[in-house]
Amino acid sequence: MGNAALRDIAVIEEVPFSDIEGVVAVDAHNWLYRYLTTTVKWTDSSTYTTADGTEVANLLGIVQGLPKFFENDITPVMVFDGGPSELKADEIESRREQRRSYEEQLEVAREEGDEVAIAQLESRTQRLTPTIQETSRELLRLLDVPIVEAPAEGEAQAAHMVRRGDADYVGSEDYDALLFGAPLTLRQLTSKGDPELMDLEATLERHDLTLEQVIDAAILIGTDFNEGVSGIGPKTAISEITEHGDLWSVLEARGDTIEYGDRVRQLFRDPNVTDDYEFETTLDPDLEAAREYVTDEWAVDPDEVARGFERIEESVTQTGLDRWT
Repeated sequence: MGNAALRDIAVIEEVPFSDIEGVVAVDAHNWLYRYLTTTVKWTDSSTYTTADGTEVANLLGIVQGLPKFFENDITPVMVFDGGPSELKADEIESRREQRRSYEEQLEVAREEGDEVAIAQLESRTQRLTPTIQETSRELLRLLDVPIVEAPAEGEAQAAHMVRRGDADYVGSEDYDALLFGAPLTLRQLTSKGDPELMDLEATLERHDLTLEQVIDAAILIGTDFNEGVSGIGPKTAISEITEHGDLWSVLEARGDTIEYGDRVRQLFRDPNVTDDYEFETTLDPDLEAAREYVTDEWAVDPDEVARGFERIEESVTQTGLDRWT
């Protein structure tokens, strides 16, 4: 979720990769977007732009990002978003307006030749275009990385998979994985260094609340699906829920209301997910086909992806890794 205030509620600690093993159900849109914006910000656009002007910086991001999983004996399963909830319409429109503002600023920066501003603004105007969606899936298939298509929110589907025992962790930067009931969530998988582990059970124990009550506290603060109550931050939300028991009792005591509060509550408690998926955790990547797809078919500069492919190949040939066939 966009509201980072939930960080003050969740129990989060840094963990070494050596303590992590198994399958990570990755919020694919979240993961891709972070690599996309980073690649655009720090890489010359000519290295990932085709002759007709199509940008596929996502292909660089995938090749550079996957080795972190493979080198640490972790199997990623990429969970792609389905259709967004109607409740998220305002948030989506807000993001579009912000992107339009950045695009206007980008035009001015280009006219002025401000290279620093251009790099920053180009990264901020990125979106997961149909081409990026299609090429990302194809490259992941060539690398034999499992893909699951969520009916709605990717974080919700990933959390569901962990609860079913089909994955060990959710991988996402968004805090709403906690609200969707993800037992364990790995954050900062796109950053340098070790990841953070967000622990649902430890969070509930710290505050002596149920998951339903933590969801109510989050709704009071505000989520991607609703505006919060003015003046309520993380500490106040927890205090109010502890005192009054649930969302409706808090609102009644304060004389406040939250539009569509019941629907937001239901969205987190009973999200739209599916059991209709299957995947293998032993992988058999076709590295040659993946290289050709990236560098020949999509004209990405071979030098930009050479080290990434080398790291993947080193993981494949390393002995003792049971995820490879």
